[in-house]
Amino acid sequence: MKKDHLNTEHFDLWQTIREETEAAAAAEPMLASFLHQTVLRHESLDSVLAYHLSSKLSSAIMDARALFEIYQQALCCDPQISRCVERDLKAIYERDPACDEYSLPLLYFKGFHAIQAHRINHWLYQNDRKTLAYFLQNRMSEVFGTDIHPAARFGHGIMLDHATGFVAGETAVLGNNISILHGVTLGGSGKESGDRHPKIGDGVMIGAGASILGNIKIGENAKIGAGSVVVADVPSAITVVGVPARPVGRSLKVPSADMNQNIEILHLDFVI
Repeated sequence: MKKDHLNTEHFDLWQTIREETEAAAAAEPMLASFLHQTVLRHESLDSVLAYHLSSKLSSAIMDARALFEIYQQALCCDPQISRCVERDLKAIYERDPACDEYSLPLLYFKGFHAIQAHRINHWLYQNDRKTLAYFLQNRMSEVFGTDIHPAARFGHGIMLDHATGFVAGETAVLGNNISILHGVTLGGSGKESGDRHPKIGDGVMIGAGASILGNIKIGENAKIGAGSVVVADVPSAITVVGVPARPVGRSLKVPSADMNQNIEILHLDFVI
């Protein structure tokens, strides 16, 4: 059962992660060295993240020490990345029934790792280090099974569940508090250049295997059913399903927080 940390006035996320990790090391001595290297010897969540990502994404071309320094630089120069990291961790803890500790996504969930690696890639891209950002995008795709263009813009409170097969194009924009399942594509349509990828509003949930194509807008609190192909704007608080996707109901709650995969068919007085 999850502990109710989020309503505690003096809740300390980093301290909670350390306590969880200490308990895990005591419970499983075979992993004590791993848990010490990845969490317990570090003095901050930023340091843990930089170490963990650099360990996973290092290669014969780019060693872990060099990557660790790059990631530390990004986290130091842009404190907003760290704030987003914390909100992403809390989002997963709140929404994923399989996550009963904050340390689990940090250590083991590749969807969380992919989002945080992208945040640093985006910082590199915005700071005229595009070659390195592209290199690390390619490395991310090999390790995490995701393909996120470093120019794509992501808000906070994003949960990428399972992650495998997630694609986000160059001009894709994600708002805040969004939940995305595996196999989702935020892609372009046709050969046009320029602004050609979806814009996803706050509170949206995108089901597994859904494709959202073109420079279209998905309104706040919309729900995209699993396997749907969306090629037109979706109004706020509307549920769409099918190929091509059609509106079938209204979202009565915040879908990204509710994570309810059921589709309630309601009468609507418009089409898209």
